Amino acid sequence: MTKREQYVAKTEELIMPVIEANNFELVDVEYVKEGSTWYLRLYIDKEGGINIDDCELVSRALSDMLDENDYIEDAYILEVSSPGLGRPLKKDKDFNRSIGEEVEIKLYKAIEKRKDFKGILKSFDADTVTIDEEGNEISFNRKDIAIIRLAFDF
Repeated sequence: MTKREQYVAKTEELIMPVIEANNFELVDVEYVKEGSTWYLRLYIDKEGGINIDDCELVSRALSDMLDENDYIEDAYILEVSSPGLGRPLKKDKDFNRSIGEEVEIKLYKAIEKRKDFKGILKSFDADTVTIDEEGNEISFNRKDIAIIRLAFDF
């Protein structure tokens, strides 16, 4: 397990009692470097949506826990936010919730000169994702997908 994976796992373990006590969902935790700055980001959600007070509650609780446990070696910025409308589907629970919804898929490499696809999420398993694109079912290897997220139109 990499340091990054250890930080994410430990953060999830620490914050879950707060998440569960407030009927939130922990959508994702990521530890990423952007430029020269490290970010520890948590994305939370709840029925009806997350507000700024919810983010503040989780941020304050986690900040205290991180100070106590001090397991992240680098300097970093803690961010807690809503996953937003265009959030990526990463975990099985995300895919299950999105069956029958329109999704956008971006591939690492083009298939028949296309990297972008949009269709209704039909099914998924550990290795593949299947969408219906205007009556044509298309299956993708999950390892070939750069990002898959809910589609939204304005």
